[in-house]
Formats: sequence, structure tokens, C-alpha cells
Amino acid sequence: MITAFFQSIPLMIVLTGVLTGISAALLGSFLILRGNAMLTDAISHSIVFGIIVVWLLTGHTSGPVQVLGAAITGVLTVVLSELLARSRLVKMDAAIGLVFPALFAAGVILISINARNVHLDVDSVLLGEIGFVWLNTVALFGVDVPVAVATLGAVLVVNLVFVLVLWKELKLATFDAGLAAALGFLPGVLHYAILTLTSVTAVAAFDAVGAILFIAFVVVPPATAYLLTRRLWLMVVLAVGFSVAACISGYFLALHWNVSIGGMMASMTGVWFTLALLFAPAQGLVAQALRARTDRLDHDCRALVAHLFTHQDTPAMAEENTLRALVSHLRWTAPRARAAVLRAHDRDLIERRDGLLCLRPKGTAEVEAIFGRSNA
Repeated sequence: MITAFFQSIPLMIVLTGVLTGISAALLGSFLILRGNAMLTDAISHSIVFGIIVVWLLTGHTSGPVQVLGAAITGVLTVVLSELLARSRLVKMDAAIGLVFPALFAAGVILISINARNVHLDVDSVLLGEIGFVWLNTVALFGVDVPVAVATLGAVLVVNLVFVLVLWKELKLATFDAGLAAALGFLPGVLHYAILTLTSVTAVAAFDAVGAILFIAFVVVPPATAYLLTRRLWLMVVLAVGFSVAACISGYFLALHWNVSIGGMMASMTGVWFTLALLFAPAQGLVAQALRARTDRLDHDCRALVAHLFTHQDTPAMAEENTLRALVSHLRWTAPRARAAVLRAHDRDLIERRDGLLCLRPKGTAEVEAIFGRSNA
């Protein structure tokens, strides 16, 4: 049964995406909260330089040495960017934009000069091909397992252990680095540890999914989860869930439309983000529009009751305390006037009496509170 599982091409493709997505989401949740999301893009491109340098020094195109070299390059990217930003000559975003293209370009040049006949393809590094992960296998306990699955599985275990063991420290360093430093939690070390693991995960994901899909998994699912909750543990769980959902739905949609599997998985992360952006209960655009409409109606209610109070029991009451007066004197449109009247009536602020709009006791109290705040 285990052999049949690892021999299933669809399962291995989806499993590779799921392992990448979960590994990336675990780290990406902290990167999003720290405001370091785009460092992922810088790391994912600049470690091409580390890959070619390690090959030039050792002749290895894969293995632990290659992973270590690429990870060091990723951290070097961050260090150089921060040093450049600390000079105060450029801001952090510009520093990142200066450092990683330089390292990436250097890597591409070295590949083109020294590795013409070696399997170090920049396009495959950036784009990958998740549909072919099942072709390259390694024997583990007598079972042929795709190399990408074995590698990404090991990376996931490392990332998961790191997050679980250092959960308290990571949480405190993310939200209050000053307090974390005062308590001896070394937030700077944790920062570079996260970025090092991000580099390692990126290298592990290169052959299988490429840098583009990896970046999508690191950034988009955590950003989607952030729209839905402010609780860290729930954000991480949701980010993992969105990554898994993107892999599964992206695979089947790619088969249905005969398009790139990796591209469809990345696109599905964008679909979940768009849905959350629109329909998140507290922060979604729809919820914001509804709150804005409610706030506008409440403002109109206050203006309405103030208008009625001003003319209550005066000779002008018969003319002013009418729907027509709201349109002509307050210069409201007819629909706006009707909506304000209905809102005030629903809130038990006003009532109709002899064809006029009159304040109820609750409406009078509302006006007195308004004028009281104004006088104060």
C-alpha cells in the first residue's frame, strides 16, 4: 500500500506542493508579521549565486553542501541589505532592490560562463516543473520515493520543530522585539534563523516548484490568513490550510484546463486571497463598505434628529419637519432622505404624527447628547 502511494503520480505531485506550501506558510506567517515578506523574493533570486559558487568550489549541484551554500547566500543578501539601509543613504526597500538583482545577475553570469554544459538552468530554478517530480526517485526503506518529496518532507520537519519549540520566543520577538531582547530571547538571532530556514526551504523547493511558486506560498497564504484573524496560532493554521487547498484545487484545475500545474497552484493562492480581501468578516472590502454605509446612515440620523429638534414646537415645524424639507433644506437626495428617516424610525428615534416627523424620547436624548458633546 505504501509502495502504491509513492508510485501514484498525481499524489506525488500534490504531496510535493503540499509539503512546499506548509513549509513556506510556517515561516511566511512570521515574515508577514515582521514586514519582511519581500525578503523572500530577494533570497529566492540571490541564492542562484550561492548555487553556482558552491558548484565552482565543490562540483556538487545538489546535496547538503549546496543547500548550506545557498542558505548562506540568502542570509548574506539580508545582511548586505540591512547594512546598506543603515547607511541612511537609501531605504530598506531600495537596498533590497539593489542587492538581490546584483547577486542574481552575478549568479547568471557565472552560470553562462562556467556551467554551459552543467545542469544549472536559471529558468528551471525560477519556474520549476512540479509535474515531473515523480521521475527522480531515491530508495528509502526499500521504497522508491521522489527526491523532492523526501527533501521537502525533511525540511518541513525542521521548520515545524523550529516553530513549535521556539513558539513563545518567536511570538514575543515578532510583536515586541524590545521586550524579547530585554528577556534574553535574542530576537536578532531568531530573525536570521527564520531567514536561514527560508533560504533552505527555497533551495529544497527549487527543482520541484521553482522560486515563483515558493514565493507565492510564503507570502500569499499568510497574507490571506492575516485578513481573517489577529490570533497568531490561528493565522498559522489558516495559512497552512490555504496552502493545502491551493495545491489540491490548483492541481485539478490545471488538469481540467491543461495548463501549468505550478502556475495554477500559485494562481489559486491569489484566488483565496481575493475572496478573503472581499469577504473577510471584519476587514473585507464588502464589510468595510457595509460599515461605511452604516456609519453614513448613523450620521444622517444624527443630522435628522438635530434638524427636527431645532424646529420642534416652533411655527416652522409644519414646514421643516417633513421629508420634503430634508430634500430642499438639507439638500439631500430623496433616496438619502428616505433612508435616514427609515433608519431613525428603526432606531426608535422618531415617529410620524399627523403627517410630521416628530422626535421620540430616545431621539430627544440623542440630540441632547450631541449638543452636550458639542458644548463640551
